[in-house]
Amino acid sequence: MDSLKAYHDKRDFSKTNEPQRGTSKGEKLAFVIQRHHASQLHYDFRLELAGTLKSWAVPKGPSLNPQDKRLAMMVEDHPIDYKSFEGEIPKGNYGAGNVLIWDKGYYSPLKEYKNPEKGLLEELEKGNLKFVLNGKRLKGEFALVKIKSDEKNAWLLIKHGDKYATDKVYNAEDFVSERVKKKGNKTSEKTSRSRQVTKPVGFVSPMLAETPKKREVSGGSWVYEPKLDGYRIVATVSKHMVHLYSRNQINYTTKFQQIATILSRFDHEVILDGEVVCLDKTGKPDFQLLQNFMKDPSGKVYYYVFDLLHLNGISTISMPLSDRKKLLEKLISSLKSPQVIYVPSERGKPEELLKTVFNEGREGIIAKKIDSIYLPGTRSSDWVKLKITNDDEFIIGGFTEARSGTEKIGALLLGKYEDSKLVFTGKCGTGWNEKDDAELHAKFIPYEQNTSSFTEKITNDTPVHWLQPKLIATIKFAEKTKDGKLRHPVFKTLRDDKNATIKKHPAMKEDNYELKIGKVKLKLTNQNKIYFPDDHITKGNVVDYYDSISDYILPYLKNRPLSLNRHPNGIYGSSFYQKDIESKPEWLETVPIFSEHNNQEINYAICNDKAGLIYFANLGCIEMNPWLSQIPKIDQPDYLVIDLDPEDIEFKKVIEVALATKEVYDSLGITSFVKTSGSTGIHIYIHVAQKYDFEIVRKFAEFIAQRVNEEVPAITSLERSPKNRQKKVYVDYLQNRKGQTLASAYSLRPKPGATVSWPLFWTEVTFDLKMEDYNIFNVPELLKTRDDPWKELHKTAVNLLKVLKK
Repeated sequence: MDSLKAYHDKRDFSKTNEPQRGTSKGEKLAFVIQRHHASQLHYDFRLELAGTLKSWAVPKGPSLNPQDKRLAMMVEDHPIDYKSFEGEIPKGNYGAGNVLIWDKGYYSPLKEYKNPEKGLLEELEKGNLKFVLNGKRLKGEFALVKIKSDEKNAWLLIKHGDKYATDKVYNAEDFVSERVKKKGNKTSEKTSRSRQVTKPVGFVSPMLAETPKKREVSGGSWVYEPKLDGYRIVATVSKHMVHLYSRNQINYTTKFQQIATILSRFDHEVILDGEVVCLDKTGKPDFQLLQNFMKDPSGKVYYYVFDLLHLNGISTISMPLSDRKKLLEKLISSLKSPQVIYVPSERGKPEELLKTVFNEGREGIIAKKIDSIYLPGTRSSDWVKLKITNDDEFIIGGFTEARSGTEKIGALLLGKYEDSKLVFTGKCGTGWNEKDDAELHAKFIPYEQNTSSFTEKITNDTPVHWLQPKLIATIKFAEKTKDGKLRHPVFKTLRDDKNATIKKHPAMKEDNYELKIGKVKLKLTNQNKIYFPDDHITKGNVVDYYDSISDYILPYLKNRPLSLNRHPNGIYGSSFYQKDIESKPEWLETVPIFSEHNNQEINYAICNDKAGLIYFANLGCIEMNPWLSQIPKIDQPDYLVIDLDPEDIEFKKVIEVALATKEVYDSLGITSFVKTSGSTGIHIYIHVAQKYDFEIVRKFAEFIAQRVNEEVPAITSLERSPKNRQKKVYVDYLQNRKGQTLASAYSLRPKPGATVSWPLFWTEVTFDLKMEDYNIFNVPELLKTRDDPWKELHKTAVNLLKVLKK
């Protein structure tokens, strides 16, 4: 019997964002307490057990006083993902009101069991459940005891007398802000905007299909769709504004304006996943025609849509594929456009379907599990590509000159990354004509370099031109030899929509091991867990990166409180910020800082050495986010930073604003220092040497921001709200407040491509600058031969008051 049936029967998921399902993702059992102001205020107490959340409604809330025996009414089981739910359940829905996470953490049975869950289930069945909570507010031993004479499933929640107990009056509402209390149970009639499920309409990294070792993808649980030969495009639509992105988040809205114009007719807020193609005279997708269209946009393109990721405030990615398809079909049919086409799923035998698509001259099919959820950025076995012809993507590491004639290219030198090394897979000398030859050669010239990037020596009887390994080609071939070389390769196209770094696959390493750094022994765990699915970068690769660049990053972290941005399940998994360090190894330094917002002291982590850096990386901290000030003068920053944050505007405009900011500083006689954010923007620093408090520094930063805005008003904004600064660069001076953090110089960022926040010489800030140029793969090598563009930063202390008097 489905233990969630009662939960599902009470809810209409087209009108509420409450989670529909979820599975346990850790070895520890989770608990959560949610303050739920519905028709009556109460607290929901939930324990993860047997794949669901066993749930009780506690009218007066939990207590740490053993004298308080709080009534707890057991209700229907909730899905595991409900432990992260927080937001509004709209009017007209079951439990309408406001939900706030009051406490969460992990729990374990009080009694030791060989199988803890089995033991807890037996206790639950007997009506006497004893456990230990490890939360933020609730800690120690508790019991849930069923009132045996009561037929309404009433229990008592009781605190045991231990070191965490109190004899004082305990009221859960004392920990709730007045703002939350005043809101009460007021809700909108629209769909809830829960932080658990709903996100602003924006780019979602596409789910990817695996290539099977065995084609065991038949049966009633599988459906099939045609594999399309085009550009994978994620479309976002909000308030009739459309953006079209490739899987690497390259903006193709202008290139495929036809499709954008059609999608702008939607009255819905949606995110779609599909493929843009050109069709030949027989109606078959033709990639070469699409490539021609990219050069000369004449004729028509078509958007074949096969998935729906977001609809009117609700993320649909946790819905089963069958449900997403039903919604998508209705949605696309409402457009009534022959250029935006719904891709149906078919049932049948994959072998027969492959024969059909072969006769139609198509590439193959994609097999999908009918109940699969959408996993952004993940190559999942729930989707499997079955191809008739062999083709794959290879990195072009060079080319040979043609032996004779007017053509410049004799053959392409192809490779694949294996363990971060570019392995030669063969030469390809066919598949392009004279016109293509000239175009390819023109594209190759900017990437020429003096040395080979391949691991093996390659010889040829005509001159060889080596290329930076950044270009990807799709190649058709008959088969691969035993040593991995291609037989009968034919060039198909350059993939401008993809980045070569996604093809690097770092080597596997020991999953759990001990690392000694000085006197400190670190236990490193789950080192082969994938953190960047698109790039196959593991947690261990992140640890190795920080190990290799520790000497460069530590000067920007030393003595600074850190806000830990933890991604325990990688860049597409749930993440959280941790400021308060409650438990730590003895050697790790922390500093207590009073928080007026929380009205309590917070123990911030300090990272002063390599051991600390590796410790934080092992916690899942992909990026390092320090304060702008150091201890002991924590109220006086030593940096002032201008953060240039683009809002729906090309990166070249960010460069233009950065150069304008430099001119403003130059006019004031101030030396400024610049770095990429590693995400979408630019950070510009000056050194103020802890001479002023945050308020003075913030006001000076505001003065600079206003000057920059005056210099380039058409492309800059000082508006904090993104909706009020569309298509402009936000000149953010508010980062200069106590407690604000930015990604450190040399910090990784949790973005596709594992980009790095990279210090630059101002001469490098050109319109050719790309964020992905600096990443986990190349930064350690670049640092070995590069001068430090920030070496003068701490030698220049700006006198702000003197500047203002000028």
